[in-house]
Amino acid sequence: MSIGELRAALLPDFPDISISKIRYLEDVGLIQPARTKSSYRKFSHADLARVRYVLTMQREHFLPLKVIRENLEAMDRGLEVTADRPRPRVPTLAMARDRDGMPTAEEFAKPAQHIRISRAELIEQSGIDEQVLESMEQYGVITPERGGMYDADAFEVAQLVASMAEYGLEARHLRSFRTQADREIGLFAQVVTPMMRHKTPQSRGKADETMRELAALSVRLHAVLVRSGLRRQVNS
Repeated sequence: MSIGELRAALLPDFPDISISKIRYLEDVGLIQPARTKSSYRKFSHADLARVRYVLTMQREHFLPLKVIRENLEAMDRGLEVTADRPRPRVPTLAMARDRDGMPTAEEFAKPAQHIRISRAELIEQSGIDEQVLESMEQYGVITPERGGMYDADAFEVAQLVASMAEYGLEARHLRSFRTQADREIGLFAQVVTPMMRHKTPQSRGKADETMRELAALSVRLHAVLVRSGLRRQVNS
């Protein structure tokens, strides 16, 4: 949409919005519309949502542009920002489970949730400390991405490690989990590699489906083995 169309979409809720105000938000980097070959601005629905957010935060919560910019940057990294929370938060990560509470094959088919958090945010929001994080990285339980950022999987692992630490388990004790996971991945790869040699969409789809099913079965098998072993320990 053009800048005039963007303004028209905002007018019902923000009667005072002007073309110059929209251009100012672009000048300070809060929106970055695409440009046509003729250098005309071309705004997307995402741009409209960003402008609406900026105007709402200014009018209803009196936030300065500096804070709004920080919130927008956090939202771009997949974090949740609400007016009643002073700091961006990692959203709740829901897992698809069956009636027994086990992750389903569909869980392993979901695309990775787009979350990028800093080291400080990971420590603050997962419940671990710097020493624990260093140990987790040392033993390969967590690996940061290039640039030192962490994704949704790293955050979930950190939360689980924090919970297990309450029972006296440390990162060095959890190295076997990483080792076993890598072994299972290698085993599953041996199963699906022949399917992928055909390089057709059908064979690729079959390989992906098989990998997901094996992953779900592996989690279930692990749970049953642990449950069985614990029962023997309790009853011995």
